[in-house]
Amino acid sequence: MLQSINPATGLEIARYATLTPSQLEEKLEKAQKTFALWRRSSLTERTQLLHNLALAYSAHKHRLAHMVTAEMGKTYTSAIAEVDKCIAAFHFYAQSGPDMLQTTRFSLAAGASVALYWKSLGPILAIMPWNFPLWQTVRFLAPTILAGNVGLLKHASNVQGVAGLMEELMVVAGAHDGIFQNIAITSERVADVIADTRISAVTLTGSEKAGSAVAQQAGRYLKKVVLELGGSDPFIVMPSASLDKAVSQAVRTRTQNTGQSCICGKRIIVHKDIYTPFLDAFSAAMEAVKTGDPMNEAMDMGPLSSLKQRTIVLDQIKEGEKSGCLLLMGGKAHNGSGAYISAGILTGAPLDSPFVNEEIFGPIAMLYCAEDIDHAIHIANKVPFGLGASVWTQDSLEQEQFINDVESGMVAINQMLVSSPEMPFGGIKRSGHGRELGSFGVHEFMNLKTVLNP
Repeated sequence: MLQSINPATGLEIARYATLTPSQLEEKLEKAQKTFALWRRSSLTERTQLLHNLALAYSAHKHRLAHMVTAEMGKTYTSAIAEVDKCIAAFHFYAQSGPDMLQTTRFSLAAGASVALYWKSLGPILAIMPWNFPLWQTVRFLAPTILAGNVGLLKHASNVQGVAGLMEELMVVAGAHDGIFQNIAITSERVADVIADTRISAVTLTGSEKAGSAVAQQAGRYLKKVVLELGGSDPFIVMPSASLDKAVSQAVRTRTQNTGQSCICGKRIIVHKDIYTPFLDAFSAAMEAVKTGDPMNEAMDMGPLSSLKQRTIVLDQIKEGEKSGCLLLMGGKAHNGSGAYISAGILTGAPLDSPFVNEEIFGPIAMLYCAEDIDHAIHIANKVPFGLGASVWTQDSLEQEQFINDVESGMVAINQMLVSSPEMPFGGIKRSGHGRELGSFGVHEFMNLKTVLNP
């Protein structure tokens, strides 16, 4: 049984029965049979379905947003923005997708002609998290539809209401039965699904532990896997930066989604020449963050996703203090019901402490003072993660050095790092491998077939 609990109230929303072995078998069989038909669909059919999904999500925007807020606690304003982002992704792949799948032709020096075709791969298993329950899924789903593949979603246990709504809206959009199916199973059963011969590839967004387990199982059965794992992104501020803008975006990067975002900067690294004014402004702004009922538009943050998640963050703060950090402000649980926590700042983390290598999935900033740009890059690269980075400098030479030397899959200059349907998303090191979104997100799970003719 999977349970959905409102993290703002602590009250149960619903319980969902897990699939029996025979029910799971039916879904796997349906996926295989549907793929045999869908792979032969035209690009016109695929793009029409994507357009229809955009319309369905628009028509049911408030239902989707209410369910997201109820199940994982993000503010309703943020939930609406998440639905809008999904709609944009469906439109993007509907409009730009056909160009991504064009056949490429060229001739060899010996005179033979070569054609490169993008062909469908098969049923794709997606293992998705709760922090962006719609967006994380749609950035797999939209390319899957365009590619002529079919998808099976193993969603996080606490957002089964969201998963069910997404499955319902596939019907509203007129999709063939079996193109997208939610499989309500526990994590312990995932390995058997990966091993099933009907599954062609796996994509996962989640923790390092989950990614390692999935990668091992996929490797054992020689299946392609894309992993988007943890991040402890640096947010580096140099003297030439606009201090006011850097401070405001540093607050946003730590409080958006109550700090539960893999690509939002978690380690704020500030040059010594501006450290004190930055700290003063940043502390005041973090102190002013309003935390409360996520349905109240006046609130900046809702609760964390669960009481369990709040306990994890509070324990991490204690661990940080034992490692030598100073909790400068915030980081306190609110009284009463709900998984609320105040925005906080930790300073003085020793770089050689194991604590530095942890990702804090909550509204807590780790603040560092850097002697110079080389020291800032050293701090940035010290952790085992390499998802993204945000760097703040008007100096073009410094920008180039950050682009070249910061170990990450993505870098944002003078802005907060965000994801967008048009651009590839993914990291290096222990943040995973492979890319989502853009044309790369489509091609990851397609067969690039080379055809040679005389």
